[in-house]
Amino acid sequence: MLVELRTKSQLTLPREIVSSLGLSEGDKLDVSEQNGVITMTPVKVYPKRYVDNLRDEINRLKATLQAQKEPDFGALDALLEGLEKA
Repeated sequence: MLVELRTKSQLTLPREIVSSLGLSEGDKLDVSEQNGVITMTPVKVYPKRYVDNLRDEINRLKATLQAQKEPDFGALDALLEGLEKA
């Protein structure tokens, strides 16, 4: 599909692509260039505190497993559920 570069380096993605990827206003795209090819990849951005909490919980679970104790995945499940809602 052909698109036109506009003022302020803006372009409009074709509706068919937006629909097929399930994109909506406000979604983030990572844009990169390699060897003259421009690539756009949809990304999900999480607040830093969620990522920090997830890292802490994973480290806690690793320590529990290394100590050969039974892990409690309830906190991790709740954390992941919070990420899905963000």
